[in-house]
Amino acid sequence: MHNRMACLPAAAHRVPAGFLFLVLWGSVLGDKLLVVPQDGSHWLSMKEIVEHLSQRGHDITVLVPEISLLLGESKYYKRRIFPVSYDLEELQTRYRTFGNNHFAPRSQLMAPFREYGNNMVIIDLCYFNCQSLLKDSATLNFLRESKFDALFTDPAMPCGVILAEYLKLPSVYLFRGFPCSLEHMHGQSPSPVSYVPRFYTKFSDHMTFPQRVANFIVNLAENYIFYCLYSKYEALASDLLKRDVSLPTLHQNSLWLLRYDFVFEFPRPVMPNMIFIGGTNCKKKEKLSQVGGLLSPGGTTSS
Repeated sequence: MHNRMACLPAAAHRVPAGFLFLVLWGSVLGDKLLVVPQDGSHWLSMKEIVEHLSQRGHDITVLVPEISLLLGESKYYKRRIFPVSYDLEELQTRYRTFGNNHFAPRSQLMAPFREYGNNMVIIDLCYFNCQSLLKDSATLNFLRESKFDALFTDPAMPCGVILAEYLKLPSVYLFRGFPCSLEHMHGQSPSPVSYVPRFYTKFSDHMTFPQRVANFIVNLAENYIFYCLYSKYEALASDLLKRDVSLPTLHQNSLWLLRYDFVFEFPRPVMPNMIFIGGTNCKKKEKLSQVGGLLSPGGTTSS
């Protein structure tokens, strides 16, 4: 544990992620940043960093679908809105269904397939977004003419990854995690099935032989699901870039800011372009209410 802790900068978890982003990209970032976010809770973490960067004088443009949940106006950035093919009712229904399905019972071996079906509720929507964006010539012309210095995105859905390649921009990813260990699969870091339990198994890193066999089977299922989730994005990318595209190759030249702690993960190698920042999750915590018998700051219960 102590050896792994020594691998990280001592202040990594005390420094705001936005400041760390600036330090790492100060020589590249320049003045203009293009942000390609993911709606929902993913945006709540990214928004804090975007606002911090804006306060430090950066000119920020956020790409926003015309129908969204949380991607509202802000004094910290400009929005570039592009059209989509669905309405607000469909958006809300899909997110509500996605949330409710997380609590449905499932077996270990069937969990990847149940999760795949549930993820497709949102991923289909993200694909429609990306398809609309990459076919919107007015928005693409705007992006080319704006001469951005870098692109900041959440790579859970790879539209921002594709745009970075199209615009030939250096890119930074802000990522918390996704089924199929997307960051390790796309980042090309080793993840041996004999030692690293797969997302759905609930195994530890000290597996019995039968557990390792089950882990291997789940890994095969994850690879297939991963292909089903992302292969159609390769077709979008190939059409835009006018060449055959493999998504993993588009991820290899970017910086990953991982919003979790290395010491709490299963031991595995990580690539040099992966940096653990930890502690940047959704929203800042607020003070507990002092009503209803909660502890007061002095340690006594309030009435």
